Amino acid sequence: MTPIYDNEDQEDDDQAKPNPRPGRWYRLGIRNRWLRYSVYAVIGIFLAGFLTVLSVGGYFYFKTRPIIEARLKQPLFANTAKIFAAPREVRPGQKLSLARVVAELKTAGYTPAGAPNPSPLGTFNEGISTVTIHPGPQSFHAPDSATIHFSAGTVTSISDEKGQTLSSYELEPLLITGLSDDANRTKRRLITYDEIPANLVQATLAIEDRRFFEHSGVNYGRLLQAGVKDVLTGHKQQGGSTLTMQLARGFFLSPEKRVKRKIIEIVITFQLEHRFTKKQLFEMYANQINLGQRGSFAINGFGEASRAYLGKDIKQLDIADCATLAGMIQRPNYFNPYRHPERTIERRNLVLDGMVETGAITKEQAEKAKAEPLHLSPQSVDASEAPYFVDLVHDQLVQKFGDRDINSEGLRIYTSLDPELQREATSVVDSTMHIVDEQVDKLHAHHKPGETWSYPQVALVALNPHTGQVLALVGGRNYGVSQLNHATAKRPTGSIFKPFVYATAFAQSVEGTNLSGTDKPFSQLTMLNDEETTYDMGNNAEDYTPHNFDKKFHGLITAREALQHSYNGATISLGSLVGFDRVASFARDSGIKSARGTPAVAIGSYDATPIEMAGAYTDFANGGLHIDPWFVDSVRNANGDVVADYDPVTKQVLDPRAAYLTVDMLKNVINAGTGAVVRQRGFTNPAAGKTGTSHDAWFAGFTSNLLCIVWVGNDDYTDIKIEGAHAAAPIWAEFMKRAVLLPQYSDTNEFSMPEGVSFDSIDKPTLLLSDAACPNGMNVAFLNGTAPIDTCDHPPDHRNLIQKLFGLGKPEVKQEPKPETKPPK
Repeated sequence: MTPIYDNEDQEDDDQAKPNPRPGRWYRLGIRNRWLRYSVYAVIGIFLAGFLTVLSVGGYFYFKTRPIIEARLKQPLFANTAKIFAAPREVRPGQKLSLARVVAELKTAGYTPAGAPNPSPLGTFNEGISTVTIHPGPQSFHAPDSATIHFSAGTVTSISDEKGQTLSSYELEPLLITGLSDDANRTKRRLITYDEIPANLVQATLAIEDRRFFEHSGVNYGRLLQAGVKDVLTGHKQQGGSTLTMQLARGFFLSPEKRVKRKIIEIVITFQLEHRFTKKQLFEMYANQINLGQRGSFAINGFGEASRAYLGKDIKQLDIADCATLAGMIQRPNYFNPYRHPERTIERRNLVLDGMVETGAITKEQAEKAKAEPLHLSPQSVDASEAPYFVDLVHDQLVQKFGDRDINSEGLRIYTSLDPELQREATSVVDSTMHIVDEQVDKLHAHHKPGETWSYPQVALVALNPHTGQVLALVGGRNYGVSQLNHATAKRPTGSIFKPFVYATAFAQSVEGTNLSGTDKPFSQLTMLNDEETTYDMGNNAEDYTPHNFDKKFHGLITAREALQHSYNGATISLGSLVGFDRVASFARDSGIKSARGTPAVAIGSYDATPIEMAGAYTDFANGGLHIDPWFVDSVRNANGDVVADYDPVTKQVLDPRAAYLTVDMLKNVINAGTGAVVRQRGFTNPAAGKTGTSHDAWFAGFTSNLLCIVWVGNDDYTDIKIEGAHAAAPIWAEFMKRAVLLPQYSDTNEFSMPEGVSFDSIDKPTLLLSDAACPNGMNVAFLNGTAPIDTCDHPPDHRNLIQKLFGLGKPEVKQEPKPETKPPK
């Protein structure tokens, strides 16, 4: 048998013996052996590279597999706990439209009755002038239906399912935010693939990965193209990643651009593609993708971004909205629609063109969407999410449940917050702090050129004085800059504490006890010493000599005038008469735990937080009943079952008569005293309040249905050197002006007067009852039996018998004796 040769080792010349059968290289037309060697080299390099890639890939596959297995055994996203606002109360007579109630029901998650997939939260039937509400099994409320009737934008009546009239009805609480536990303060609203609008899927594919549903996880062409561009430009900026690769990077890797990391990314990508369907991968991507920042919160996922930027549920997005969100994926901060609307629109329109190219929409649809402006939500992060408030809620939950994983259980936390009032509170702080800043600038007007200074911080706490419900809370100027919550920071309370001294004196009168050193019970007309007095502090402590803010003393004045003008000397004088220990005890009962029985207690030298002071002022606004401020009403599980309910902590700390007499003095402060700036700034509703100035500036005040505390001060505890009337009161006035425009706070009334108290008209010069001879008196509230009995034109006759018989002398008004001020032992 004749052997067959490949001619691989023979010279390719004319003398070579021809083979009966041509060799492989001869048949391929490759006769030069050096060329053959080159081909062998290329094949060898290819095989070596292939084996290297296979080895490296295998190495990283087995190295990353345990990590991936462990990660995938957990939920990819925590079942985020949800924080809800307080339910809106609807009452007949409110200025509230049918359309607004329906919109709120939809926002809360209710669906129209008869819809294919009814919401477990509830459904509603919308009529021409009515809406019937049917709470579902997961509703915060009991499953009792009700019908609300409207006419001309006003609620006319409410009836239950039996047709009986209701005085009010609460709507489903609205979602404030998902609770964030991680260090990056990520915000996320989980959505399913079926909840994602088809246009949003197509918009994402058009701009990020058009072959997502065809490739196996890696688009080699795009990856190679991106790599070449990186090499040519010298910058590692090109993408080339598919959606699955982006998902792999987001779940398991850092965003750095290195070859090793890219290999690991591809390995993880293959594993994800093997484990999940394309729809599952897209759903994961839609919940994981970062879409920018709001305040200090990272916005992750389309569900959260839809709400944060557009103010819509993801199901409500139109084509333009979908293109806007998809366009932000590449560079979310660069395409931030609030900061760079022109860039965002340009990018959105590019996405729309891509959707036309992929056949997702028609050119006409694209042009119509391009003509739309950006439909952005006007809410800031503070307004829409109340981050300082949410932090307090989270802290309370940790105290209640300890290390229990709140998020993994998908708890639903129902809170006290009123979203509308919260928006106003945030907006007011943003728009009025410039008043304080301008005063700070004036204080530094004569400083050296180039010298800098800081501006004060602020806190605002608003609550329902009759329930203790914290309705709005702002803990600082900008949460994104500082997460320090000044609403929980202990600061000297200054003169907003003084009403507790006067209330203690009124409490003695109610008990039938006279002031020390006097023969009469305390009233608003009691004369007090406003003069320089030194108090022996004992225990080798330095003597204490208080002064007034105006650096003057004003002699013998009425208690009404002392509080009206916030005189320190007179107030400490009163404190000494009722007993500093008793004042401090009452303060501690009211939530001011640091108070001690020293002269300094009378003028607010002890610390309390703005939240604590808001609680303390419920004593006055609520008829002597103290209510601790509260944030959380109820905690439910994902099915709506109660996990924990919270009951307000209440305590009667003051007789209602003493409380009301103090309120009447505080009304005078706003109408004619240091708080008159509130009236000057246009707030005209019945109100009571008190300014405060120590190192910080305060204003505490309330109407019949809303209580608000404002604090302004420096973080480093230096003296702000601005009165409460000029720093805190303007903020309070603007907030209350906006609050009373909201339906739920518009019905302010005069304060309810308890039995045992009555008003009398008092002549200012004589401090006696006014009559026809002196008709322009001031109305003053008195505990029954403590008002003057003589009139201004018939003063008491203090002459002796001889003077009266012979008509000697003139009857004169006898001023009350100067009360004795006793320094504490």
